[in-house]
Amino acid sequence: MVVDPLLLFLTVLAAWSLQDTITLGSHTARTIPGSAGNVSKNDPGVQKAVLSGTYAFNNKSNDIFLFKASAIDKAERQVVKGIRYILEVEISRTVCRKTASNPDLSNCHFQPKGKLHQIFHCHFEVWSIPWLKWMNTTFFICHP
Repeated sequence: MVVDPLLLFLTVLAAWSLQDTITLGSHTARTIPGSAGNVSKNDPGVQKAVLSGTYAFNNKSNDIFLFKASAIDKAERQVVKGIRYILEVEISRTVCRKTASNPDLSNCHFQPKGKLHQIFHCHFEVWSIPWLKWMNTTFFICHP
């Protein structure tokens, strides 16, 4: 039996690519290179992307108060000339007012229940090039 070297190479390559997995905590998932896959909500890159999306919202918002993330509902990561984060995030109004020198959001508490309490559900898309220390929110949409 004669085996074509190219066919053998392609078979080994296909089998190897099927073994490509990502471990997310105790969950292991198969991924297709270049496709978006779930990532831990506690991942440092996800946390930075959520902050980037929240800052983008705050910069476009006419609200006098700052908002910050109150929950991350879904986080996905796609590797494409950097990392693209696709996020579903709940943001809530804080007690911190917008000023020329906005405070660190981690020091801003949420508005208590009442007239000023407000929550938005947001879809953020954030592109990161970690080796250049660069991150940009490319798209976001939020609704009450």
